[in-house]
Amino acid sequence: MKRILLTNDDGVHSDGIHALAAALAPLGDVTIVAPHVEASAIGHALTLRRPLRMERLRDRVYEVDGTPTDCVNIALTQLYAPSGGAPDLVVSGINKGYNLGDDVTYSGTVSGALEGALLGIPSIAVSLDRTLEPYDFSHAAGAAASLAHAVLDKGLPPQTFLNINVPTGRPAGTRVTVQGKRNHITVVAERMDPRGRPYYWIEEGENEWEPHDRSDYQAVRDGYVSVTPLQPDLTAHAALAAVEALKELGAKSRVEVE
Repeated sequence: MKRILLTNDDGVHSDGIHALAAALAPLGDVTIVAPHVEASAIGHALTLRRPLRMERLRDRVYEVDGTPTDCVNIALTQLYAPSGGAPDLVVSGINKGYNLGDDVTYSGTVSGALEGALLGIPSIAVSLDRTLEPYDFSHAAGAAASLAHAVLDKGLPPQTFLNINVPTGRPAGTRVTVQGKRNHITVVAERMDPRGRPYYWIEEGENEWEPHDRSDYQAVRDGYVSVTPLQPDLTAHAALAAVEALKELGAKSRVEVE
């Protein structure tokens, strides 16, 4: 029987992770290890300066007072390793809100899958379009289950994980996509507390997406499920030659520091 680890950044009580668990249950033994409270936009943070606690809420459902990355590491070392190794698949989600383009660098949901990939485990992140209406996770859970079945059967290339984004309603289909690009304008609001001291609120910002027929953003805009293969390697391979030239230029013009 395959073993599947679920985590998220919306918290262990989010409806999304339990809809995902139900959809994945026919594929194997599903265990949820998720933050005890919401940990959105926390990125790939790992807690190193305080102890962490894991609590069993019920059969195969645990909460950790930390980040999604913490959850994956604690699950692997404390739940899976004692019983014979790692899970066969890590799935993170279903997030309430897209994780498209540059947002993957901030996303706790994507980071849960990233940590799985770093540890050599096939991994998937799943996100659903944000809405003010009650969330219908059925299509996102179904898309995730279909891809999870394929990944469990065929695997993924080493150090690769999938970032899935699902539009509201019944999708028109599925597209394999690239990470979108946008011109991001940071918006930080300054406000005053009752003592007259300033504090700051980081807003979501203003964005203009760059046109790209194969981007994740364009896929969900057209009503398709977006499936983007991502990797932990952030090396800009195309820039290596340019940086070598900079290094040589720097060596020729080196300034001695007294």
